[in-house]
Amino acid sequence: MVNANSFCGCSDSEILEKAIQNRQEDGIVLIPPREASLDPQRKYWLLDRAILLLENTTVILQNCKLKLSDRCRDNFFRSANCGFGFPDPAPIQNIHIRGEGLCTLEGADRPRATGDGSKRIHNPCPHLAQDICRIKADWVPAECSASGNLDFWDIHAHSYGTDAGKEGESQYGDWRGIGILFANVENFSIQNIRIVNSHGWGISLEACTFGNLRDITFDAQMSKEIDGMRMNMENQDGIDIRNGCHHITISDIFGQTGDDVIALTAYAPDNQPFLEGGSLRTTHVMPNDWTKRERDIHDIIIRNVIAHSFLCFVIRLLPVDAHIHSVVIDNVVDTCPDDHRPGGTILLGDSDLYGTVPKDGLSNISISNVICNSKAAICLQGYLKDSVICNVINRNQDAPTLAISRDNAAENVKTINLL
Repeated sequence: MVNANSFCGCSDSEILEKAIQNRQEDGIVLIPPREASLDPQRKYWLLDRAILLLENTTVILQNCKLKLSDRCRDNFFRSANCGFGFPDPAPIQNIHIRGEGLCTLEGADRPRATGDGSKRIHNPCPHLAQDICRIKADWVPAECSASGNLDFWDIHAHSYGTDAGKEGESQYGDWRGIGILFANVENFSIQNIRIVNSHGWGISLEACTFGNLRDITFDAQMSKEIDGMRMNMENQDGIDIRNGCHHITISDIFGQTGDDVIALTAYAPDNQPFLEGGSLRTTHVMPNDWTKRERDIHDIIIRNVIAHSFLCFVIRLLPVDAHIHSVVIDNVVDTCPDDHRPGGTILLGDSDLYGTVPKDGLSNISISNVICNSKAAICLQGYLKDSVICNVINRNQDAPTLAISRDNAAENVKTINLL
């Protein structure tokens, strides 16, 4: 085992990189609180770029905080096989991040970019309608600003970023805004960490297999106060499981996210232009050639989720020109407050908003022991077959416990004890 405080460098990023590169045969790198002798005023690590995790590496975070600097437009951690210069990430294995004690990953004070590839960055980018109208935001029609009558996209089409308007910088979010990004990794784990004010999704896995995520807490609410104004920060999902992922367990998830807490998105539309790995303006860091990549998501266990989303769903399953099957969802408590009810607790499919939803897109799904408290409880907007939904308590009596949007959407689906 090597200790990060044993290395020297011109920046915290350089010190941590040296620790990773000089790991011993056991592959363990210990990151404790930053050595006080380096700067008595700061005990946390300040990152200017992502920590790249090589194969056969275990990072132990020990009662420490890692924070992104205002110069950083990158992840906290990324598997070293992907990013710029990796058009087709090769498979790697045995990457682990383990927290001991209170371990926090925190976003920058003034992020260079937030949101996903559909959100244009802006500075300032108010979150509150009255501030959008007060600054006369240039994306809102003048008559709407004058009346204060804003629609959903007037508020949510833009996201904060200090790179806004800067020549040579992408004006949209992308995979660099994801907190922890793994691609094509087999045998991995992430456990006992807290992610605060992520610039986009907290954790994203692409084509990752045989892994475990547990004891993870999120703290985000789609906005943050910056320079005296609450700024909009879009797409703060918690955990996103992408195409090609299978045999993964997600358990003991807590807190609040801006967007979905956990999303399984098998998104593989055939009509999209080809993007090689590392392309910008997308949250995919791998190429989207579905003739060579696995489209589907399967064999996933989601258990013990006590959390809520500020805007969307606690759990979302979205197959688009792909399939999600063999998923267990058990013990979910939607903790949203009664005075702010977001979209819903569980969303199954969608209404073809993102592309074609196959009629066999969701199958062999088990949902049990769920307490709902959002604007909607369990919403079936796609197609579901050969599945079970049981033991669901809906605390919002103004919405049905199970809402089905399409004709013939449920095939061989058993529902038991829906209250």
